[in-house]
Amino acid sequence: MKIAADIRAFQTRLGHEFDRPALLVQALTHASMSSPNRDDNQRLEFLGDRVLGLVMAEALLAQDAAASEGQLAPRFNALVRKEACADVARQIDLGAVLKLGRSEMLSGGRRKEALLGDAMEAVIAAVYLDAGYEAARGVVLRLWGGRIGAVKQDARDAKTALQEWAQARGLPPPDYAELHRSGPDHAPVFTIAARLSSGESAEATAGSKRQAEQAAARALLDGLENDT
Repeated sequence: MKIAADIRAFQTRLGHEFDRPALLVQALTHASMSSPNRDDNQRLEFLGDRVLGLVMAEALLAQDAAASEGQLAPRFNALVRKEACADVARQIDLGAVLKLGRSEMLSGGRRKEALLGDAMEAVIAAVYLDAGYEAARGVVLRLWGGRIGAVKQDARDAKTALQEWAQARGLPPPDYAELHRSGPDHAPVFTIAARLSSGESAEATAGSKRQAEQAAARALLDGLENDT
């Protein structure tokens, strides 16, 4: 199979040269581009999610032999969640080689977090099917790299941690308010405020409401911890 120049360059960024490049092409093909003669990446995404999970579970166990399941679970979730996969996809510019239908392309699909995260999982599965578990493991550990070592001892998401902070002090759950939205419909930017009934608040801006809420919660938590 003849490989396009952009796909060859992506293989270099990924760190794996495919013996069966058709697997990589499938992994990069979104459902909006599928046809009777072209498979999309949904089945590979399903497999890649499991391969990624096994690699991360092994890595976390090796990193901290004394950690309990309760400590390991939130760290695991932080490393395999869709946002983490999308971040890694951006790191290797996966969006540039995604194969999208016209409507998805016009709506900014190359930058969408869900599409990037799904495709990253599919690429992991493609490496696994092409060269086996050890090859897939090597790719994942290299790409996730410092994220594994830097994952916090308590990797609960910021919104959960802020809610628990409030409950421990007899306060109602935090409130999240959209303060501003800008940008085109296909690439909106949200500014969100996280607020406690006791008066403390913090704001953050991101490309999705969920990300902005998490960032605002983290900023508020950081401020509360600095105050104490």
